[in-house]
Amino acid sequence: MTAAAGLVLSTPAAATDRGPGAPGIGDSYFPNHGNGGYDAKHYSLNLDYQPGADLLRGRARILATATQHLTRFNLDFLLKVDSVKVDGRPATFARTGLHELEITPARALTRGQPFLVEVSYADTPSKVPVPDETGGFQPWIATADGALALGQPQVAWWWFPSNDHPLDKATYDITVSVPKGTQAITNGIKVKERTSGEKTTSTWVMDKPMATYLATLFIGQLEVRTGQSNGLPVVTAYSKDLGQYEAAAKESIEQTPQIVEWLAGSFGRYPFRSMGGSVTSALPGFALETQTQPVYDPRFFRAGPDTYVVVHENAHQWFGDSVAVKDWKHIWLNEGFATYAEWMWSEKLGEGTAAEVADYFYGLWPAEDEFWQVKPGDPGAADLFHNATYYRGAMALQALRVEVGDAAFWNIVKTWPTVKRHGNAETSEFIALAERISGKQLDAVFDTWLFTAGKPATSPNGTAAATAKAAGGEPASVAKIKAVHELLRHTK
Repeated sequence: MTAAAGLVLSTPAAATDRGPGAPGIGDSYFPNHGNGGYDAKHYSLNLDYQPGADLLRGRARILATATQHLTRFNLDFLLKVDSVKVDGRPATFARTGLHELEITPARALTRGQPFLVEVSYADTPSKVPVPDETGGFQPWIATADGALALGQPQVAWWWFPSNDHPLDKATYDITVSVPKGTQAITNGIKVKERTSGEKTTSTWVMDKPMATYLATLFIGQLEVRTGQSNGLPVVTAYSKDLGQYEAAAKESIEQTPQIVEWLAGSFGRYPFRSMGGSVTSALPGFALETQTQPVYDPRFFRAGPDTYVVVHENAHQWFGDSVAVKDWKHIWLNEGFATYAEWMWSEKLGEGTAAEVADYFYGLWPAEDEFWQVKPGDPGAADLFHNATYYRGAMALQALRVEVGDAAFWNIVKTWPTVKRHGNAETSEFIALAERISGKQLDAVFDTWLFTAGKPATSPNGTAAATAKAAGGEPASVAKIKAVHELLRHTK
């Protein structure tokens, strides 16, 4: 179901492969997210937004390939739809379930057939009710001068129709028209911009596969900075109401190119053709690794410049963005790696080695704490962003490093995002790669740290539980890392 999959050319479908596509992609935690029966290849979005009124008009053109003989299919979408066409012909559509747009094309689609869906719509996204299954967080936030679309694990429902699951990645072009004097920031490279009358229209291209939740839209009267790093365009954007956090936020985000270059030394070549970051006070206390353009709450910088959160979100460009999960239960592959990158950064800055930081956090939670009851390899939907997904996931990587040695560990860490570049992955595949490279059988390591409830008898470094936290005192980085994660896990 990935966008990277080749076009399926086959004989006519059997009778058992004929009918409507499934209204869910089959995720373990979110069975109603995504859809079956087709593979989205490319999204072309043409948007017009009016701040103040919070009126979004859009036309989404989705190029897809049928993966079965398809009489009907679904898109995930919540806004009011004016019309739907499939291959240029009007199609009937209806609302079903919480967020399903059910489309019946005039002619059934044959398995392996490319087709084009065009959806025209208009609505006020911030007034669209939030389904209970999203946890009450509104992924479309209207502001006085614009709006922000941001969320995980779902956000697209509020601004474009999609097959909303990481398993079905696609490429994008996004054209946004806003009032003159207002800026629009989204993913990828801005290829053109023009002002005509009272409107400014910009077009952005994301030419590498992207999961729908990683698409973002940031509109407002912004300070936008542009530059280059190693030939790649860099775009940073700041809302103008950051107040006391402004200087520290800019000092931190403007270090993105240097941080990305440093991360590439351990993780391999940066997987995209642009980079950047946005800071907006519209966020209710978190940051997100939206592809090539992470978005940050300014409160990450309340104690001054903080590069740890910048490291975290840019590490996700490899782990979570380029290599996306096949199923949300594998979320530790995103968050464990991004957290471990913070520990690596601590080591680089001389504020505590990764081993020291791992021992500290291992000793932080006593054995009876509920922290140890969450299994990061399968945390459950309610605990998707639990502290254990981040910290214990990172401890699993430190335990792997100790078990296989530095040479094999860094080979594993660099090979993983290389062989899985722009695709999807699951935990069993990572374990298999680690075993192949190290030549070791690693079930005990991963079972202990990812899949067993309860505090392991020894720390990730093999240190006795009673002495792990006290061995080296509190590393200098710990307070900064804790501050980052206090915000990260609130809503993300």
